[in-house]
Amino acid sequence: MSAVPAHAIVDEPRLPPVTEIGMASLALIVAGGIYLSSHIPEHVPLTPAIILLALSALLLAGNLAALSRVQGFAWGRFFQIARWSLLAYSITAGLIEFAFLEDHLSGGPLVVLTLSLVVYAVHVPMLIAFTVARYEVPAPA
Repeated sequence: MSAVPAHAIVDEPRLPPVTEIGMASLALIVAGGIYLSSHIPEHVPLTPAIILLALSALLLAGNLAALSRVQGFAWGRFFQIARWSLLAYSITAGLIEFAFLEDHLSGGPLVVLTLSLVVYAVHVPMLIAFTVARYEVPAPA
């Protein structure tokens, strides 16, 4: 008689690779921020940073779309966690934005970094909420 592995007994739903895509998106945002920071205060060619931002935003949109298609997901818990995480990360993004303004950053670099902060402030709370909700047993409908 062969033993059945413990992980085979649990019927876990198949979930999209939300965490992996989220980390790739955040890595692109960080790379764009490092690129911009390494050129400031001189003239910054914005094209590489804009490309990294666009790719990161596309990954965020794809991640949200893939997650929205999951059936039987604990959406109540997800939104409960996402709301509070979004509040916290909006505050941190606001503080970082304040630092940019205090350092007299303006023009294209400010726009790209602000949009990067928006992606950061949305994607991290989504990842936190997903991590909690994926292990929640959803209430019967």
